[in-house]
Amino acid sequence: MASVVAQCHYIFGLRTGVINNICYFDEQTVIFPCGNNCVRYNIDQRWQRFIPGTEKSQGMQALAISANRRYLAVSERGEKGTITVYDLQHEQSRKRKVLSGGEVPVLEFVSMAFSPDSKYLIGQAGAPDWTLFYWMWEKQKVMASVKTTGSTNPINQVSFNPQDNTQICVSGNGVFKLFRYAEGALKQSNFLKLESQNFLSHTWMSEERVIAGTETGRLLVFESGDLRWEMSVTTKRKPEEVKSEGAAPSRMPRITAITSYSKGFACSAGPGTVCLFEKTEEKDNYRKTREIRIPADPCSNEPSHAEQQEMVTLCISPSEETLVTSTDRGQLYSITLSSAEMSKGEQAHFEFLSHSFHSNIITGLSICIRKPLIATCSLDHSVRIWNFETNVLELHKEFQEEAFSVALHPSGLFILVGFSDKLRLMNLLIDDVRTFKEFTVRGCRECVFSHGGHMFAAVNGNLIHIYSSTTFDNLLNLKGHNGKVRAIVWSTDDSRLVSCGMDGAVYEWNTLNSKRESESVLKSCSYTGVTISPDAKTIFAVGTDCTLKEIQDCQILREVAADDVAYTTIAMSRSGRVLFAGTSIGTVRAIKYPLSTQKDWIEYQAHSGAVTKMVITFDDQYLLTVSEDCCLLIWKIIDKEGRGLKRDKDITYAEEILITKSDLEEKIMMELKTRVEELKMENEYQLRLKDMNYNEKIKDLSEKFVQEIESLKTKNQVLKTEKEKQEMSHLEVTREVVEKHSREQQDFESTSNQKLMLEYEKYQELQLKSQLMQEGYERQLQAMEDSKGRALEELTLFYEAKLQEKMLMLGQCQDESRQQMREFEESKKQMEEDGDREIQDIRIKYERKLRVEKEINLRLKGETGVMRKKFSSLQKDIDDRNVEIEKLRVEQQKLRGVIKSLEKDILGLKKEIQERDETIQDKTHIVGLKKEIQERDETI
Repeated sequence: MASVVAQCHYIFGLRTGVINNICYFDEQTVIFPCGNNCVRYNIDQRWQRFIPGTEKSQGMQALAISANRRYLAVSERGEKGTITVYDLQHEQSRKRKVLSGGEVPVLEFVSMAFSPDSKYLIGQAGAPDWTLFYWMWEKQKVMASVKTTGSTNPINQVSFNPQDNTQICVSGNGVFKLFRYAEGALKQSNFLKLESQNFLSHTWMSEERVIAGTETGRLLVFESGDLRWEMSVTTKRKPEEVKSEGAAPSRMPRITAITSYSKGFACSAGPGTVCLFEKTEEKDNYRKTREIRIPADPCSNEPSHAEQQEMVTLCISPSEETLVTSTDRGQLYSITLSSAEMSKGEQAHFEFLSHSFHSNIITGLSICIRKPLIATCSLDHSVRIWNFETNVLELHKEFQEEAFSVALHPSGLFILVGFSDKLRLMNLLIDDVRTFKEFTVRGCRECVFSHGGHMFAAVNGNLIHIYSSTTFDNLLNLKGHNGKVRAIVWSTDDSRLVSCGMDGAVYEWNTLNSKRESESVLKSCSYTGVTISPDAKTIFAVGTDCTLKEIQDCQILREVAADDVAYTTIAMSRSGRVLFAGTSIGTVRAIKYPLSTQKDWIEYQAHSGAVTKMVITFDDQYLLTVSEDCCLLIWKIIDKEGRGLKRDKDITYAEEILITKSDLEEKIMMELKTRVEELKMENEYQLRLKDMNYNEKIKDLSEKFVQEIESLKTKNQVLKTEKEKQEMSHLEVTREVVEKHSREQQDFESTSNQKLMLEYEKYQELQLKSQLMQEGYERQLQAMEDSKGRALEELTLFYEAKLQEKMLMLGQCQDESRQQMREFEESKKQMEEDGDREIQDIRIKYERKLRVEKEINLRLKGETGVMRKKFSSLQKDIDDRNVEIEKLRVEQQKLRGVIKSLEKDILGLKKEIQERDETIQDKTHIVGLKKEIQERDETI
């Protein structure tokens, strides 16, 4: 298997079309589907964990989280619809159980819900049977099932009573039913005729009460299964009025999502709007307290388009602090409910939960060398710049036309975007993407900068144009493809360019002289992706024939089959250790290099649509993939031990940014204005502070002096009283004593009056000083105002003069442009005439060639006929010879049988001869013995 593996690191996007596609795991973490994964996203710390989808899944259909927030159920479509239950408390979100319809054929489950105690799970199967299953999920046991509706009335939502495991609510088009589980079966407990209503959503408010939202903007309140009240966003009526109206059409907005909380409930109220309703003291009544809207998008050409998004799911955090919503355009928004309640006099607005995502197929992907930036473009008319180190959206700009391709300059300061009408080279500014050069290349599907950044290549149908990045001259035009070019890639030293196309051709071009260095043509395959090895000797190509091809020196060295799955794009690491390939079903494969004929790869669940582009960062640390599912997925490339790949050298990313002179001047002016306003406010604050201090001092002194005056008055009164007493009690005192006392009293009064006058003079002096200081500060403030006015007037005069100068320059440029246009028209006319003459000469030349070729073709056809006859006769001779050979083979078999039988006879005869020889020897021996006996007898 591959020694290098990929690990999900971060993902940008939201998968639409999934029921209940956002839910809270805890106060800081939400779960939502993206690609073929479920993402656990921490809002505060901004980290992500991934729960991959099952293999060979055709897509997620619905999510459900248990009441204790421990288990997550994921419904997936396939040959057989399944529900997978994951344990969220496990670090890797371990898979617990897989549920299915058993013997009942189910393609998909459109809605699910856990019971209040999290022991049971209900799942609503889709068309055509619409069967509701009731599981004890930990034992994978189906407790009961029931058909909830007919084939023409689809079900939109199922739910459990929050207080009762046995009661279930089912709502859909013309369907609002309550079921109760009893005696091993699900039995309907209410019977209402509501065929005219299409219930899009519902929520339980209590053990008895359910509120359901309809397609016509009505909120129907049911109690114990019976209709009690009907409300809309603005009015509330009784059931009798509802019945009298019948199925009259309503202009009210669709209520696509609704959720309850302790104070009441929140529901969608048309495009871009959510309403909060709270309980009132009046029984069974709810009052609309707040309206929350999606704000306009300032980065869009049509800012109001964002406000037209329809809510898909509403979810409130466990502490009821935050409301989160998902939309039909794949965006996630949130708002703090306390802030929404506080801003009573202002319109409350949602904010992005993390970032703005693409809402249509992503068609382009590019990276640069000097900055950790990713550029993507999409059919939603937007270009977005992401940062793969900080995992944030750096820039976002929407345009009038669809964007088909994108390329970042290696410096990260410029971007090339192919639109339906033109190819535009743009500056990446501090807060904007601004065009500064346009090229007449319509519908450019592929564009890429060279590694040095001095050139870029752009595809125009079956042509490849190479331009200079500095002079913008068209340096080369590479012609040769007969079909549309689908991918181009530069070699490391920029001396070669490799292209592949729908015509089954892979060409290697010399970028100095536009000559074809090598080619490989296979008309049975339409190529979709190509890459080149770091040493520029080997080309890898993928296409519609479900194979990966290794090409060297115009020859296909190896073909690795992909198991009936088409590869759509391919990328090779700069170390040359591993290939990554994206497939038409959204998976990503890490393929070991050198290639093997065996299936030596690791497959990862990545996207829910075909992978459209794939890039590896220049330090081999990250793999980036985008898809038709509107998602950007960042992979960390690691070895088997989990370590990142070794870098050849450390890369230090640049922090410089571009800003235009006018923007800089405007920014400086804004800063100066802000500074002036701050100084003005600070001075006013200091003046107010000093006034307050002086007023406090004056108040204190006034109080002190008043107290002293009162004290002196009191003392004076006391002295007068004592004097009167002394006069009454001591009439005999002499006149001298009286006069002395009178003098003392006068002295004391004069002393007190002097002191009082002195303090009053001090008070007058302090008041004058305060007035002088205030006048000084007012003069300073007036001087600053005058200087500010003079500065503004000078700047106005300066910029008016500059504007006049620019207007003159513009007039000159327009004159030059008209002159150049006349020259261009003249040269164009001359070129067209030259071209026509050249075309005529070429036509005559090639017509002659065509006649010669036709004559040669006729001669070759005659020779081919003769050769065909010879071939037929030779084939007949070969067939005859084969028949004779077969006959001889049969005779040979027979003769071999005869030989074997004769060999057996020979062996038998040899054995017989041996036996006879032994008999003859015995007889000879006997004869000898007889002779000896006879001789002995004669002797005797």
